[in-house]
Amino acid sequence: MTTTATPHDLGHVDVATARPRPRPWRWLLGALIAVGLAQVAWFVTHNPRFEWPVVAEYLFDPNVLAGLGTSVLLTVVAMLAGSVLGVLLALGQLADFGPVRWVCTLYIGLFRGIPPLVQLLFWFNLAYLLPRLSIGVPFGPTFGSWSTNDLITPLTAALIGLTLHEAAYMAEIVRAGILSVDPGQRDAAMAMGFTGGQTFLRVVLPQAMRVIIPPSGSQFISLLKGTSLVSVIAMTDLLHAVQTVYNQTYQIVPMLIVACFWYLVVVTALSFLQQRLERRFGRGQRSTRGEWLA
Repeated sequence: MTTTATPHDLGHVDVATARPRPRPWRWLLGALIAVGLAQVAWFVTHNPRFEWPVVAEYLFDPNVLAGLGTSVLLTVVAMLAGSVLGVLLALGQLADFGPVRWVCTLYIGLFRGIPPLVQLLFWFNLAYLLPRLSIGVPFGPTFGSWSTNDLITPLTAALIGLTLHEAAYMAEIVRAGILSVDPGQRDAAMAMGFTGGQTFLRVVLPQAMRVIIPPSGSQFISLLKGTSLVSVIAMTDLLHAVQTVYNQTYQIVPMLIVACFWYLVVVTALSFLQQRLERRFGRGQRSTRGEWLA
């Protein structure tokens, strides 16, 4: 015979004495993780081929730090320029004028489809197609002309290639953020007398930032790691700096550890900044962290 608890019986249950439901699989998973981490730590600390004294020797080497500074500079400049161009491309994709929309869509498809390494090599060898760069009236007189080899240095080639590549991705990120804003917000702003520019800057963009920042932060971090590609055009970034050392000393693994350490330091700092920005622009939004595991 089965008995059913009545509401009167449930009223005598003391919630304070309730115990959480046992989850043995969590203890098993935790033990496996602990064993795995211990094994990795043992391997890293007891394998002499890591050559930790060499890592400590070159960790703050002036050439390595100079390469790190170049990588950070390339990342910041390319991200800023790419973001500005990306916003313009996103607005062009959403424009009512067909030719502008087609050109922006073509640009995004082209620069997203070509690998960044190929783009860097192309811009670095631009002098093959254009021995001289000039300014003047199209199909008319020329006001000035300069040697392409003098203008397209490894630095300028890296900045051009990374900026144009980054702009294509930022355009899609910004476009998604703009489309996430309720069209009623734009209508309300226009009804209040805002111009198109004021509506975008004061109403649409602040709300779109909540959607734009997370992928933009990830794209910023990807760009930082992508700057390692500029070593193929003899640009002295962080990777090129450590390559110069291990090409002379043949201490490849410890020098790569030096590069990994600095990349992790900068990426961690950028991730922390991204989280701060997400919290700032996400105020008032309900957090769902961990609810799917409940």
